[in-house]
Amino acid sequence: MKIEAANTPVDETVTSTAMPTQRFERKFFVLPRNIGFAHTFLRQVCRPDREYPKNRVSSLYFDDDDLDQYMRSASGDFRKDKVRIRWYDAVPDHHTTVPVFLELKSRQGFASSKQRQRLMITSQQLQPANLGKGIIDKTLLMETLARFGHFPESPLRPIIVISYQRHRFNEMQTGVRVSFDYDISASVIAPQLGRRERKIRLAGGVIEVKGPTLELPVTLRRMRLLDTDWSRFSKYGYCIDAYLSEPDGMALFWPAGRVVET
Repeated sequence: MKIEAANTPVDETVTSTAMPTQRFERKFFVLPRNIGFAHTFLRQVCRPDREYPKNRVSSLYFDDDDLDQYMRSASGDFRKDKVRIRWYDAVPDHHTTVPVFLELKSRQGFASSKQRQRLMITSQQLQPANLGKGIIDKTLLMETLARFGHFPESPLRPIIVISYQRHRFNEMQTGVRVSFDYDISASVIAPQLGRRERKIRLAGGVIEVKGPTLELPVTLRRMRLLDTDWSRFSKYGYCIDAYLSEPDGMALFWPAGRVVET
C-alpha cells in the first residue's frame, strides 16, 4: 500500500501534514419533489466546478461498538469527529490500484475542519464483500489518526458505507463552494446494526454551502424558494437513524423533523 500526495476534488480540504483550516458549513435538506428544481436553481447562481463538476462519492464510516460518534452527532454535542475512508466513482472489478482518502472531519459548534491522507489500494479491497475488513489495516488507521492528533478512546470498526451523487459549484459573486448531493444510499457493515435491510435508498438531497463565515451569499438566500431551511443534516446520522428505526418507520425515508408530503 502506498501513501501519496492528494489530487482531489476541490471541495475537499487536504491537510495531512498541516494544521487544518476551519470553515463554516450550512446544510439545507431538499425535498424529493424539488431535486430537479434545486439543480436548476444552483446552475443559475453558481458555476459548475471546472475540475470536478460531478461524480459519485462513497464513504466507509468508522465508529466504536457503542456508536459514540453517532450519539455525539445525534445529541448535538459542541465537538464531534467523524472518521471515514472516501473514494470516488465506480470501482473497477479487475485487479488494479485505486486512490482512497482516510479522513478525519472535526466540528466545533458551527466551524469544521478536515484532515485527509491519500492511500493507494487494490480495487478488490473496495468490493462490497471486503468492506467489513475496513479497507486498510487497523495499525495504519490508528497511526494516521494519531498524526492528525486524534486518539479514539475505544477501538474503531467499519459501521456503514454511504454513497451519493454530488454536483460541485462555485457561487458566481463570492466563489463560495457549494455542493448538491442526492440519490443517497447506504449499506450496513456492522453486525450490531444487523437488520433485514442490506441496502436502503433515502429520499431527498442536501445542499452544502462551505465558506469562511456563516453568512450566505445574497444569491443563495433565494434557496427559500426550494421550501428548505438550515438544518443539522448529517448523512451518517441520517442513515444510522434509518437503520435503527422500526422496519416501517418514516426514518427509513426522512431525516428527523422533515416528514412531509413528497
